[in-house]
Amino acid sequence: MLEGGITLKRAILCEDNIILNARFDNKWDAIRACGDTLVKNGYVYKEYVERMVDRERGATVYIGNNLAIPHGTDGSEPYIITSGISVLQVPDGVQFEDGIAYILIGIAGRDGEHIKILGSIATVCSDIGNVQKLREAKDKKVICNILEEIEVI
Repeated sequence: MLEGGITLKRAILCEDNIILNARFDNKWDAIRACGDTLVKNGYVYKEYVERMVDRERGATVYIGNNLAIPHGTDGSEPYIITSGISVLQVPDGVQFEDGIAYILIGIAGRDGEHIKILGSIATVCSDIGNVQKLREAKDKKVICNILEEIEVI
């Protein structure tokens, strides 16, 4: 908290949370990379990463349109410092049971925010054209601009 009772909330998405041209041998490495990015940038504790992997073991995080949305299992909130997302662009794709993901968007949401974030991502990425733009982006700013609708108030 800052002087005068003002608080600053960390951005849900910043350029440090985006990895361009990533390559993975399997979905497990890709899911862990989503989580590790959130750990590195102070959004979650390392235990959250295994909760993301556990989610995939229970039900796939691949949602179609060449997109996967790794996120923690129920009960993961103690491992979340603040809400945030990571974005991994995987030009060669990574195989999930139901398809190939070229974009992975890792989510960590506090106080139920993950539902709002999921909804925002679903809205933006229901347009396969937006997913294609994410896949082809050469600059992190382009990805930020496409995903700018992902806000939690």
